[in-house]
Amino acid sequence: MANFRGILRRPKALAGGSLGLAGIATGLVLALGGTAATAPAAFAVTRHSDGVQVQLNYLSNQNLPQVDAKLAAMGTGEALALNMASGPATTSGPVTCTTAPGVSGPTLTVLVGNDGTETIGPGQSAGNTAEGTFHLASCTAVSDTATGNSGPA
Repeated sequence: MANFRGILRRPKALAGGSLGLAGIATGLVLALGGTAATAPAAFAVTRHSDGVQVQLNYLSNQNLPQVDAKLAAMGTGEALALNMASGPATTSGPVTCTTAPGVSGPTLTVLVGNDGTETIGPGQSAGNTAEGTFHLASCTAVSDTATGNSGPA
């Protein structure tokens, strides 16, 4: 009889353990999936009737070549030169870029974060040039030929 009870207990323990592991795995998938789904994109480039807006999140030296490539693919003939400064922005909203001589693309505006200020915490984004609070002091629309991007093929 003792052997029979031991055998009956094992399947219950295995079933309970399997359900517990499945629950933990489901929780991890939901937690990781939820975090990834709510993280903002590194950048967005949007054409508007009055120009093109670039929104930057998690400032990274790796984002600008991708932004410039997106501008080139849109056929703007422009690339960005940014001048970042530490601390929060003095005014909320996007910064209108000045246009370099010889550049005739649409007006470019750049928004850092959601309101003009981006705060980057320790380990928040790989490839950051620094951690802390930053804003866009100025930006210039330059010719995309200076960056090697020449628009759509």
